[in-house]
Amino acid sequence: MNGIAHLGTDSIIQNSVIGIKNGKIILVADARTAKIDKTAYDEIIDIPEKHVYPGIIAPNSTLGLSEMEAVRASNDFREVGTLLPNVRSLIAYNTDSKIIPTIRSNGVLLAQITPRGGLISGTSSILMLDGWNWEDAAYKIDDGLHINWPRIQTRKFLDEDNIYPGPYEKNKEYTKQTNELKKLFADAKAYNESEIKEEKNLRFEAMKEIFNGKQTIYIHSDNVKEIIDAVSFAKQCSLRQVAIVGGKDSWMITDLLKENNIGVIVSRLHDLPEHPEDDTDLPFKLPYLLQKAGVLFCLNNEGSMEAMGTRNLPFMAGTAVAYGLTKEQALKAITLNTAKILGIDKTTGSIEEGKDANLFISRGDALDMRTNNVEKAYLKGISIDLDNDQKKLYQKYKNRYGLK
Repeated sequence: MNGIAHLGTDSIIQNSVIGIKNGKIILVADARTAKIDKTAYDEIIDIPEKHVYPGIIAPNSTLGLSEMEAVRASNDFREVGTLLPNVRSLIAYNTDSKIIPTIRSNGVLLAQITPRGGLISGTSSILMLDGWNWEDAAYKIDDGLHINWPRIQTRKFLDEDNIYPGPYEKNKEYTKQTNELKKLFADAKAYNESEIKEEKNLRFEAMKEIFNGKQTIYIHSDNVKEIIDAVSFAKQCSLRQVAIVGGKDSWMITDLLKENNIGVIVSRLHDLPEHPEDDTDLPFKLPYLLQKAGVLFCLNNEGSMEAMGTRNLPFMAGTAVAYGLTKEQALKAITLNTAKILGIDKTTGSIEEGKDANLFISRGDALDMRTNNVEKAYLKGISIDLDNDQKKLYQKYKNRYGLK
């Protein structure tokens, strides 16, 4: 009661009341005018001047699949091979990861756990960032298939440590690689339309739900020409649910994306531009350009040290505010918009009656790193632990030196 509720729908209630029962939100109203029977609730939490937000959702993430990037044995996000639609990230997810508690401490409560590598990486799943095992944490199983669209140009590094990139070179294998994808999808479609199957094909079986629209195809690509080719490929294969992941050049082809109802999971904002001729602040203002054009988009954090850096997702949204978005539009970019692209907006992504009670309370503005201070968080109405090893070390050394 009495918190500032940011609903994730562009609306704010300054003095809100939010009722939760059996893991669902059953009431969202203004506390000053709503008639509330307090005896109907087991607990009343009064939070004047504090903020309530829907749980942040991290798309395209390796949380629970990667612990220490420098230690190969702790990375379980890539399988051997090139075309692997039958690989499932879900069963590799580790709920005991030390990183996960540090992420939910900033209000990130759900994540799309995504495999990496090859032309087809495999299938992602959406998990809650709390649970004993992946069965407990599963929110939406096998939500979509991930394609790493071939690059028209490749770039080699000039040193052994892969620090200094060299000039771009034409990818001589581009046509061959795109033809491989086209053949696989054509064969898979024919296989799944056939009533008689002489031999079971696990790769084709894994692609069955793509052709009936129950799963989304996530095409990872940044270059404008590659995105255009990928959209053409999706139309040729009659794929109903498509999203672009990365999309650094997506602002150039907003009409094409709108026409084909394709959302964009925008690449990490805190990054350099894709091309030498781009504005230096283009990554920061890309969300505004897509918002202005009416393209559905959300934010992700793929890149170096991405698992641990996922805690910065709300601050990336804050950066987008400094470059054109309103605060509520930026909030949608990490909550409701993400839920829409991932196909879970009917149950989460905003604070609305009938949805799962996935939300958190912050003492200050959650999108501002100076004031973000998450005090309570709930997944399906259940309070989750916000402690982590970093907080324990902070308290340990405060106590050691007698600091308050």
